[in-house]
Amino acid sequence: MSSQNIYILGIESSCDDTAASVMHNGRILSNVVASQKIHAEYGGVVPELASRAHQQNIVPVVHQAIKIAGISKAQLNAIAFTKGPGLMGSLLVGTSFAKSLAYGLKIPLIDVNHMQGHILAHFIDEDGFEKPPFPFLAMTISGGHTQIVRVDNYFDMTVIGETIDDAVGEAFDKSGKILGLGYPAGPEIDKRAALGNPKAFQFTKPKVDGLNFSFSGFKTAVLYFVQREVKANPNFIQENLNDICASIQYTIIGILIDKLKLATKQTGIQHIAIGGGVSANSGIRQALKDGEQKFGWKTYIPKFEFTTDNAAMIAIVGYLKFLEGDFAEQDVVASARLKI
Repeated sequence: MSSQNIYILGIESSCDDTAASVMHNGRILSNVVASQKIHAEYGGVVPELASRAHQQNIVPVVHQAIKIAGISKAQLNAIAFTKGPGLMGSLLVGTSFAKSLAYGLKIPLIDVNHMQGHILAHFIDEDGFEKPPFPFLAMTISGGHTQIVRVDNYFDMTVIGETIDDAVGEAFDKSGKILGLGYPAGPEIDKRAALGNPKAFQFTKPKVDGLNFSFSGFKTAVLYFVQREVKANPNFIQENLNDICASIQYTIIGILIDKLKLATKQTGIQHIAIGGGVSANSGIRQALKDGEQKFGWKTYIPKFEFTTDNAAMIAIVGYLKFLEGDFAEQDVVASARLKI
């Protein structure tokens, strides 16, 4: 099938961001995201509130994406949507809307794995950003996922390591909650870590065999540490917040880098790409770049707006599937625990 003038509408609604993007032949024309602020009041995403907000946001977000792209709905060649994984109520909103719009426009429907989207975001045509060669290792790090994936081709992916409990994003958020920081805590910890001493306090790294991760024990260690220190000095957090954040982030980064070092050793692959919301963390990005000199690997980091949940990454998967004629049927259903 010709790749000329292919317009793909991507829709993402897996968690608490409603997003839509229009892609033309691999390049992004628009990328609109409506974030939901209400969850900050509860210290985490409330699924029912998220799905209701998606229902309110999806029509204006899609309308805005098409308007910014400067095209009409009639020019769309296919609609790609997030099938999973994610919150079921949120996924259902995006899935139902995409199916209805595709049916009404009489164009193909393309289902997308959210985690593949994070990985294939590296293949969006963007000036100044290099695309990783096959095979490469992808580390997807977010609020709900921590994985190391061997990528041999666009749709030939194998998970070789993943978390057995909490994801790295949860480690940041739960540590932040212990320290009295708002939600999400990751960006605040990152900002304060830049002002603190990363070796001020030591936290034990969880011992997990192979390439798998564990962060639940780390979270508990932070809790016990803070409780002990606050008992001795009620002002401990306020007096040492930057150093605590720096030490927490330093330990988490160390866990990730240790596993990547092992993965490159076991696979012999020296090309490493990262994706997912936590890959926006400046400390993690710097550690990966430093690894190029220390460990000899090559790092690929996507444009910032393509790291957190967004529809551009759904659109690129849709585009690549469109070229292969890989379409979904109208009876396709969302899957909250969809695997790569």
